[in-house]
Amino acid sequence: MKQDIYIKNKKAYFEYHILDKYVAGIQLLGTEIKSIREGKANVNDAFCTFIGNQLYIRNLHISEYSFGSFYNHEAKRDRVLLLNKKELKKLLTRGEEKGLTIVPLAMFISERGFAKVEIALAQGKKTFDKRETMKERDTKIEMDRALKR
Repeated sequence: MKQDIYIKNKKAYFEYHILDKYVAGIQLLGTEIKSIREGKANVNDAFCTFIGNQLYIRNLHISEYSFGSFYNHEAKRDRVLLLNKKELKKLLTRGEEKGLTIVPLAMFISERGFAKVEIALAQGKKTFDKRETMKERDTKIEMDRALKR
């Protein structure tokens, strides 16, 4: 029986309007992938940035592998995201526009066993947009409760 790993960034949908989504591979060390398979990763504080022509994910917390020895990894190191040149160029040009940023939405293990990160080109929400999102969520919960009864 295969265990599905899907680590979601719930804050991203509340803080940003999502414009475009991409699925990127991530360059990891051996102990990092083992730790992700145990579900010991946190995407909430992570963000993406370009250094040169490469896209990096920063502040992604992957806990140290419990059975790792001397060769264990650093928990919050910068990791390279793997996309094709066309996608990288598009993200680079769009990411430089005012108000747009690249945000990780989720991390998961693909069918072939590779770790993937779902990233999005996003625009920050204003405070009134956030309040509106909270109202919509509350009304949805109330409707679900009413339908249960």
